[in-house]
Amino acid sequence: MKILCIADNFIPADYIRSGFSIIPELEKSSVIRTWNHDSIEDLQHDNLLVEQAGPDAIDIPAAIFDDVAEFDAIVTQFCPVPSSVMETATNLKVIGVLRGGTENVDTEAAAKHHIEVLNTPGRNAEAVAEFTLGMILAETRNIARSQANLRDGSWARDFPNVQSIPEIEGKTVGIVGLGQIGRRVAAFVQVMGARVAYYDPMVEEEAFERHYDMTSLATVSDILCVHARLTPQTHHLVSSEVLSALPSHAILINTARSGLVDEKALVRALRDRTIAGAALDTFDNEPLASDDPLLDLDNVTVTGHLAGSTIDAFRKTPAMLATRLHAALRRR
Repeated sequence: MKILCIADNFIPADYIRSGFSIIPELEKSSVIRTWNHDSIEDLQHDNLLVEQAGPDAIDIPAAIFDDVAEFDAIVTQFCPVPSSVMETATNLKVIGVLRGGTENVDTEAAAKHHIEVLNTPGRNAEAVAEFTLGMILAETRNIARSQANLRDGSWARDFPNVQSIPEIEGKTVGIVGLGQIGRRVAAFVQVMGARVAYYDPMVEEEAFERHYDMTSLATVSDILCVHARLTPQTHHLVSSEVLSALPSHAILINTARSGLVDEKALVRALRDRTIAGAALDTFDNEPLASDDPLLDLDNVTVTGHLAGSTIDAFRKTPAMLATRLHAALRRR
């Protein structure tokens, strides 16, 4: 058994070694190479291109996949694995992805070559859920806006919601996608006294109020949090119609993929005050341009794709994958 592990700026080689150490056979069988980038920003730029256009969107240094035919498995976080690699990797049985999404792997080619693709669902669920709670508080309680005012030398408190600043207790939090992140957010807000409603066609959960369409969920939500997976079917799941169904005092939180929300419709809703506010960590165009219309709005909190990025999430991911990878290789 021989495993090619591709480290990067977020999950360096020592994290992979540490995670795979729980299964000595994996640790001994692993060869680690690094997909080098000069900065985190450069890596994020390449990753965004791959997520938008697929694993063939960028060129990978030839040395990464040198002698790939010798390997039984490839482990990667962001480095793409296109079909051309699989055609050369004649012994390849498994591709392990150190995150939930597999956009950087040509999964159709993998199926054609009978290569199993494993991901790591939930690896940053705690990180994203915590960040989501922070975004709820930042937007409703004007935390970021107040800091910006103070840095500009102003004590002003003339926030857009100054006459209607809410608490979480007693509110209804609508959750779109009741996976590991959605459930963790639900647990957080329940502790704070909120009622939880959700939309997820694949999940039936008696503990929460279930809605069978997005418009129905929107009508009861004081806070709408988006945690679904982006697929062709969920693109613009939060549409202009859904935004129109939200109460005028509602806020939208998106710490998932930007494509889940119709961004242009959201800008209109925020500008027209048909909803009270939004907090966004992902965008259709990243990084945000200085003239992006979102930056002209005073009722939106924006952050630079930070939700899943904690040292704890990156450190624990290789160990989360290790057991499944080992089992898959033993089956093959």
